[in-house]
Parts: sequence; structure tokens; C-alpha cells
Amino acid sequence: MPIFVWLLLAWDAVTGRRPLVRGAEEQARVDGETSTLALYHFQACPYCRKVRRDVRLLGIGVEMRDIKREPARREELVAGGGKKQVPCLRIMGADGAVRWLYESREITRYLTERFGPGGS
Repeated sequence: MPIFVWLLLAWDAVTGRRPLVRGAEEQARVDGETSTLALYHFQACPYCRKVRRDVRLLGIGVEMRDIKREPARREELVAGGGKKQVPCLRIMGADGAVRWLYESREITRYLTERFGPGGS
């Protein structure tokens, strides 16, 4: 694990930031809903690190698709979202429609509103 990841984890420990904990039933519901999400990212991207950290703190499982390690994922991102910018959250709706959400702040806002404390 890279040193900056250890530093982020240490900072979270010092500041008391811990992943959100849910009851088993609620976590199962959230896991079902997050199974339709995929985050396109790469390890060294600072904006991607922020989103991955927020995903961890929200206690949610999002499929991680590294566009540097898996060139096919980069091609998927460009074909579906229209550009290779990361981070990008792929959201598949219940009707099968796909939405591509760019920008770390927008991704974090979406995830927090949907899966954070008091989320729907």
C-alpha cells in the first residue's frame, strides 16, 4: 500500500473519522443498491483518492475499475461517458439506463446524499 494511503488512514485515525456502521439488514440493502455502481479511477489520481476515501468512510462497496491497469476499462469509460476523465462514477438505474457522473465533489455529494447518514 502506498505511503500516502497510510498517511490518510493515520489522519482518519487521529481525527476520529471512522467508516459508517449500519445494521445487517440496512447494510444488505445498501450493498444491493451499490452493486449497480462502478468507479473509474487510477491509483495516483488525487481526486480519485478522495472519492475512494469517501466510499470507504460511507461504508459502501463500489466496484473499482482502474483505467491504467485495465486498458479495456478506459475504453469503456470513453465509449460510455464520452471522455477519459477520472474519477467517474457509472450509475446504472433500475430501468437499465446508465448515467456517468464526473467530478469528485459531485460523486461524493451523490454518494453521501444516497448512502450517508439519513440518506434515502
